[in-house]
This record gives sequence, C-alpha cells and structure tokens, in this order.
Amino acid sequence: MTPSLPAPPAARTVPTATYRLQLQPEFPFSAAERAVPYLAGLGVSHLHLSPVLEAVPGSTHGYDVTDHRAVRAELGGEAGLRALATTARAHGLGLVVDLVPNHMATSPVHNHALRAVLRDGPDSPYARWFDVDWAAGDGRILLPVLPARLPEAREHMRVADGALWVDGLSLPLRAGTERLPLPELLDAQWYRLGWWRLARTELNYRRFFTISELIGVRVEDPEVFDATHGTIVELVRDGVIEGLRIDHPDGLADPEGYLERLREATGGRCWTVAEKILTGAEPLPASWPVAGTTGYDALRQVDGVFTDGVGADELADLYREFVGRAGDRGGSWEATARRAAYEVVTHDLAAETGALTRLAERICAADPALRDHAPWALRTAVRELLVRVPVYRFYRTGDESVLTPEAARGAKAAFAVAEEASAVDTVRDLALGRLGDGPEHRAFRARFAQTSSALRAKSVEDTAFYRYTPLLSANEVGGEPGRPGVGPEEFHAYCLRLSRDWPETGTVLSTHDTKRSADVRAGIAVLSQCPQVWRELLDEVAGVPAPDPHLAWTAWQTAFGFGTPDAGRIGPAVLKSVREAGLHTSWTEPDPGYERAVTDFVAAGPGRIPLRAASEAAFALEPHIRTHMLGAALVQLTMPGVPELYQGTEREYRALVDPDNRRPFTVGEDDDRTALVRAALAVRRLRPEVFAARDSYVPLTVTGGAAQHCLAFARGRAAAAPAVVTAVTRLPLRLAEAGGWQDTELVLPPGRWVDLLDGEREFTGGAVKPVDLFDARPVALLSRPA
Repeated sequence: MTPSLPAPPAARTVPTATYRLQLQPEFPFSAAERAVPYLAGLGVSHLHLSPVLEAVPGSTHGYDVTDHRAVRAELGGEAGLRALATTARAHGLGLVVDLVPNHMATSPVHNHALRAVLRDGPDSPYARWFDVDWAAGDGRILLPVLPARLPEAREHMRVADGALWVDGLSLPLRAGTERLPLPELLDAQWYRLGWWRLARTELNYRRFFTISELIGVRVEDPEVFDATHGTIVELVRDGVIEGLRIDHPDGLADPEGYLERLREATGGRCWTVAEKILTGAEPLPASWPVAGTTGYDALRQVDGVFTDGVGADELADLYREFVGRAGDRGGSWEATARRAAYEVVTHDLAAETGALTRLAERICAADPALRDHAPWALRTAVRELLVRVPVYRFYRTGDESVLTPEAARGAKAAFAVAEEASAVDTVRDLALGRLGDGPEHRAFRARFAQTSSALRAKSVEDTAFYRYTPLLSANEVGGEPGRPGVGPEEFHAYCLRLSRDWPETGTVLSTHDTKRSADVRAGIAVLSQCPQVWRELLDEVAGVPAPDPHLAWTAWQTAFGFGTPDAGRIGPAVLKSVREAGLHTSWTEPDPGYERAVTDFVAAGPGRIPLRAASEAAFALEPHIRTHMLGAALVQLTMPGVPELYQGTEREYRALVDPDNRRPFTVGEDDDRTALVRAALAVRRLRPEVFAARDSYVPLTVTGGAAQHCLAFARGRAAAAPAVVTAVTRLPLRLAEAGGWQDTELVLPPGRWVDLLDGEREFTGGAVKPVDLFDARPVALLSRPA
C-alpha cells in the first residue's frame, strides 16, 4: 500500500539548502528513506535525487533513461519514491529531482520508443521523438553496435523468437522479413547494423555529445514533451516533487521554449535550476523561467578566490619548463583549447558537422540566391565557425555577440579563394536565422547551436582540461585554467549580481560530475601559494620513472590533492586523464603498452608514496589546506543562492573523477567541517529571509596590510540591518609569509554579534582584528542574537 503523502505546499517552495544523493541499485529509495532522519538533522530543507525514471538495468547514474512513463523499478518504483517523499515530508524535507530531457539510452531492448522506430521506421508514431536524418542513411538509421565489420560479425547473428539476435542483443524485425535469408533480411530492416567505429562519421541520429549509446530526444515537439513528462508532471502535482534540476539544457533545440513549457506544465510550482555552464562573464539568459543555474559558476568563483593568481602564473612557468610540451599540446591554454576544438570538430563530431553540411546544401540548392557553394566549402565554413564560438552556444537573443563578424573574418582565413570564403557568410547567416524560417532553416539553426555546445564540452572539459595541467584544481567544469585566480573585489561583484538577479540560484562545490571533489581541489590549490615547494617535491620523487614528464606532473599533483596514497583510486583517475587527453592513448585508439606503463608508474609512485609527508615543507601545508577547505565550505553555504551539499561533503570528502565520486552514500563520523555545516544550515533555516531576499549581500570593509587575506560579507534584507556575517581567511600561507594580520581590521556592522561556531564568543560592531576573530579557527560565522 502506498503511504499517503501530507498535503503539498500551496505555492512554490524555495529550498534553503539541498543534499544530493546518487541513487543506484545499491542505494535505492528505501536506503534514502533510512537516511532521512540523519539528513534532516544536518539542516538541509530538500533532498536532491539523481534521475528517478526507468533506466538501463544496473545503471549507476540513471542518465540513460529508457522509459519516461515509469519510475525506476530497480530503485523501488513509484511506490518507493512516494514512500520516500512521505518520510521526507514528515521530517520537514522536500524532494528535488534530476530531470533528463535531452536524451535517452540507445537501447533496442529497453527503450520502447526506439524499438518501435527500429521495427516500423519513419511511419512509427515514435519516429518524431528522435532527430534522425533518414535520407542520409538511405532511409535507414545506423546502429553502430557491432564489434567488427559486418562481414566478420555475421556469424554472431541469428533469427529467433521473431527478433534478430546479435550475440545477446535483441533487435526487432520489420514485419514480413523474419523468413528472409540473413543478407536480404539485414538489408530489409529500417536500421543498418554497423561496426561501432562507423559512428564517428556515419551516424545519422543526434546523440549526447559523442556518446552513441545516448540518442537525442525532440522535446521541442509538444507531443513528445507531453509523452516524456507526464509522470514527472503528475509527481509534481501530487506534491512528491518540489524542485527540478534540468540536465544539459544546451543539448535542446530551444532551451528557453522547453523551460517555458515545463513551467506551464508544472504550474510554476517547482524550484527549477538548469545545468547551464557559463563561460567567463557570460550571463544566464534573463528570460529563462528558472531560479538560476545548478552552480558551476559559483564553484569557479569560490575556487578562484582561494587561489593565488600570481602564484598560479609562476606555477604555470614551472610547469612549461618541466613538461616541455608544445604550446598547442598543453604548453599554452588558449593554443591548447583551440587545437582541441579543431581535433574534436574534425574527428569526434564528423557526423554532426556532416549533418549540418547536408542541411546547408539542401537549403542552398532550394534558393537560387544561395546556389553554387561547394559542399567542401560549406563543411569548412561550418567547422571554422564552430571552433570560434567562445561560449557553449547561443540562444534566441544575443546570438550576434557570440557568432561575431570577427569570428567570420577568422573563419574566412581558412579559404585560399575569397569568393569561396563567401560560404562562411552563408553559414553564419543560416546559424543566425537571417535566411528564412522554413523547417530546414530552423533545423540548421538549432543543430548548429546543439553541435556548438557538444564541441565546447568535448574539446574543453574532456580534452584541453587534461592536456593543460599546471594547476589541476582550476580544470573544473566552468573553470578557467588560463586564469585560475579571482580577487576579493571580483568575487564580491559576482555575489552582488547573484543577489540582485538570481538570488535563488544553485551553488555547488562538489558534484557527481566534478573531476575532483572540493577537498581534493583545496589540496592542489594551495600549491599556487608555494610553487617552489611543489617543484622541490617533484625533485624528491624524481627517482620513480614516469612514461613522460606531463604524466608525472599530473599524476603527482592528483596524488597530492587526494592526500593519501591509494593506487586503487588514483590509478583509474590518472588512466582516464591520459585517455581523455588523447595524445598517447585514447578511448577509441588505445595504446596498451603506454597504458600499462601508466598503471605501473602510479602503483610505484603516486599510488604508494605519501607525497604530503615527503618533506617538512609539504607537511607544513596541511593547516593551510584545512583553512581553504573550511573557508570554501562556509562561503558557499552563506553566499547568495541555494547551497547544495553533495553526499558526504558535510565532512572531509576526497573523491576523484567518476566513477570514484559516485559510490553509494554512507554516513560517516562528524568532524570540524560537520559542525560548521550544521551551524550554517541552521541559521539559513532559522532566517531564510536573510538569505533569500534580493540585494541581501553586503561586502564588508577590511583595511590594513593584510586586507586581501580576509574575505568578509554580511547577509540581510536590503531595508534592514545585516543579520549574519561570514568572514574567512584566504591564502593563509602568503599571509604567514607576510608577517600575519598585523594592523589589519575588519569593520563589522553596528550591533552585538554572536559566534555561531562556538556559541560563546561575542563581538561588538565596528573595527575588529582578524587575529582575534580567527584565534580559534580560520573562519567565523556571526549572527545577531535572535
């Protein structure tokens, strides 16, 4: 019997803080339900669940959705989810759910909609669900599932029980074809079986990035939207779900249109944040009907303000000297990112650029004013413009500021003949929607933007971040490896904008997608304050031979951030990094000899030697790492926005890239971080208006010689006196080297202030010395007495 759910809130509920749980068969709804009392005791207001809809059996993440109609049975089904919501509500908690609108699993067995299309072809009612270029496949959809070329794979095929079996994979058969000889039967299907390597160039359906196992879904079609969102909308209307995290909106044809339809379908009852990765000073589109982003922009700012920009530049010089890499192969950030973009757009996204070229060809052929552009010229124009998009993609507005005239001029430099370079103008005008609004014109504009986001993600996050590695803590989603540091003034300006424009946005420090958890990044970021100590550490371990200097730098820095030697966890992360970098080995062209050498090196060195204890200077960094860890945590918990705790991060949490960071949730022992988290979350729940109001962020004045080492701000409603103060120490090693706080003073707002971290100390408004404020710990959280 499904438990009855208490009445849902009458209006949209904005969380005071969320806690992300990674659901999987080893940690289903029932396990989450057992954790509810503990999580409620921490002080969060909502649990944030990874995707809950039906997914590929055994999936540990849930992003490979197979059926939008059902809550995942392996997690406990809809009854389990509703029981979790009931228990959560009884403890004062709501549920936020991760929603995946952009793609589904390309599973002929488990994806019922795709199986129908494979059986019935373009006449299937489900054909409209997917972006398939039937013409490009001679009326068939390519399924790149074979381990070898078709002639070698035929011996593994058989027809049985009305299906075509390829080893253990069941494929539907077109009606009336089951008795045909195998060669004719294969040719008669609505799909073409192919070697997996053909996907790179021949694929004729839209996919997620370069992952052919995930097929894009056309949620811009109202019927598809309704069919894929019915269950989620029902759960929202029933009060089971109070918030939604929208995964990868940049993959959608029209993100704003989708978000508008979602708001309408849910009645505006959900706190909704979008996983939009912002680049540099790029703003979130003001017209989007969301509370904000999921928080990677906040991660970049918080990490940056605890990074020494000057020291990071010095570290980059040491890195270039040590690794000896060419500028575009990891020696220089801009050159490395540009080369990676060309490689990805030419190689990994060949099928996507091919689809854009075919669209452009058809549009030009139908318009006398656009004819006689050679296919190669259109293809070149597409590639050259894509690599010059400086952000992930453009939207309904502001597109000309993204796909600029300067970008067009740069793209034309790839042409030897000026008249042929006019293809660039045609492609740019098509991408900007200047040449018409027909179905193919709209399709080109959408696909160009979708491909642009895939290019940025694959070339920057998944390639350049692994090639240019002076300071690995900066190589995070939304990060800027070429400019790791953020000054206090820049941080304050960012928070003032958030408080004014997006006070309910999400903020994060660690997620299921971060390459290194916040505490691992803190261990690495401290090196920006002591580049020479790092160089000396590398000399200490030089006796362990590495396959190449770049690997040595990256692996040892990974181990230093992780803190303790553990080959079983460091080894897979380092191996993944060299595969993603793609310079010596890769996922699709592996070099077994090089990979063995990497594994052996990690086992002999970074996975065995406790690097933080390798010298007195290294051991002396521990308190400075702790200062960063506590400071970053407190800042994120009290800055504008809704803070999210990733599972386990209420205490020290060291994790590397997935799957290391997606292990099942467990309750650990409290530490000094836990006390800080409880105090910050308690004041957020006690005084939500102080944190939720617009313009509720006030930078505090710090004077004196060490002013740059104290980051402080107050929170409070604009018309009222500030009610909460956060003050933290930044760059403590540099502070110690400069002689400490000396004459530095922090100016507190008027009134009486109580230290929430010990409940005893009190301060009076006006000038206070950081040496007194931070005498017990390097951070302070103050509140006016209630």
